[in-house]
Amino acid sequence: MTKFLIMVLVLLFFIVSPGVGQEVSKTGFKISSTAFENNGKIPSTYACDGTNINPPLKIENTPKEAKSLALVFDDIDAPRGSYVHWILWNIDPGVKEIKENSVPESAIQGLNDFKKNNYGGPCPPGRGHKYVFKIYALDTRLNLDSNSTKADLEKAMKSHILAQAQWTGTYKKQGGAPPKK
Repeated sequence: MTKFLIMVLVLLFFIVSPGVGQEVSKTGFKISSTAFENNGKIPSTYACDGTNINPPLKIENTPKEAKSLALVFDDIDAPRGSYVHWILWNIDPGVKEIKENSVPESAIQGLNDFKKNNYGGPCPPGRGHKYVFKIYALDTRLNLDSNSTKADLEKAMKSHILAQAQWTGTYKKQGGAPPKK
């Protein structure tokens, strides 16, 4: 009986789960990148020891009720639990792609943990870390200024999330080079 129960639970996990590190809402809302596979290695082009530009991101199946999108990119293996590399909000819900090295026209970039209003690529000290792009479909546009942080964004989004999805990558610095400015 115990073996049967374990087999059923394992089977349910694979049926219900869209893949480790990737979350897809019931609406099919999702985010992906052509630059790296989900749970794959992020190319150095998108890191501090490379060109330090954002990778291309594809957004699919945004709920029709969405009034805006928000994006958070953070290091989930940072010593304090999270290190924010990029936050954007008020992305037009019609946006299907965030092109490499670009910000959607209507989006506002918030303050990342580098204390800058831009993309900051992966830059882990020592061992490799996991990084997650989280996309949120919201039922409103947010009234936040560009000095807002991830905590401010999360508070403003709290009761407005229609759907969310994520795309995960890993990165380890090549040779421990210092971050590019």
